[in-house]
Amino acid sequence: MSNYFSGATHNLHTVRDWLRFAVSRFNHAKLFFGHGSGNAYDEAAYLILHTLHLPLDRLDPFLDALLTDMERTEVLNIIQQRVERRVPAAYLTHEALLGDFSFYVDERVIVPRSFIAELLLEQLAPWIADPEEIGNVLDLCTGSGCLAILAAYAFPHASVDAADLSPDALAVAERNVADYDLQDRVHLIESDLFAKLDGKQYDLIVSNPPYVDAASVAALPQEYLHEPKLALGSGSDGLDATRLILENAAQHLSANGLLVVEIGHNREVLEAAYPNLPFTWLEVSAGDQFVFMLHRNDLL
Repeated sequence: MSNYFSGATHNLHTVRDWLRFAVSRFNHAKLFFGHGSGNAYDEAAYLILHTLHLPLDRLDPFLDALLTDMERTEVLNIIQQRVERRVPAAYLTHEALLGDFSFYVDERVIVPRSFIAELLLEQLAPWIADPEEIGNVLDLCTGSGCLAILAAYAFPHASVDAADLSPDALAVAERNVADYDLQDRVHLIESDLFAKLDGKQYDLIVSNPPYVDAASVAALPQEYLHEPKLALGSGSDGLDATRLILENAAQHLSANGLLVVEIGHNREVLEAAYPNLPFTWLEVSAGDQFVFMLHRNDLL
């Protein structure tokens, strides 16, 4: 432990003290916030409340509460890990939040932050008129299994397949599926995209595949280097995985099936590569540049 951090425990006593200290340290270290929180204050509040086992949405009542010696040690440790190792907060708490849903995560999976989650929380309205008519869903590149679980909630009669190339990722997904008691509806498949799906067809395919281009991978902040490389980069232009999805999705979609894919900041590159595909760009909290939808007929 650095001398700076080891001396901090003697001068900080309340939650307010530790919150101020954490925000100062995070700003001084120029941390990158892209794994759940958007700024130093929100991340500091989250880490402190989580470590103290307090409600994440109620900071004010606890601001002047005194910490025990053990609590100060635990809070100091998590702040230090965030600053000195630049570990994303989700890996420190083993928790990622999407809406009201919480998922277990560790460094075997990318930290969930897909815009597709927003769309599933709205049952993909208005593009899917009757969620109860969706019978089969595929989550391709499932990682932690979060989108598969959200799909199971969004479409109550659907059987959901969750495919990923990584056995380590599927082990994390298995834990999350069990946490939500969805083993009968969410089925995990070790598969390189569609390779092991045996021609099965789906009413809906969602995918948040790797999509970071080579130049951006080389410039990623240190926080991202804790995530699996397999889940980030996808060739020189970031579209290697997306190309394979577009080439093979039609044969895995039912007659009225929909394909929904997240592609990061690659809209212009994708549209230039596929000028004849009528992409529908779905509106999410960050705009309409990041998630596209295609009907099966568009892909034939």
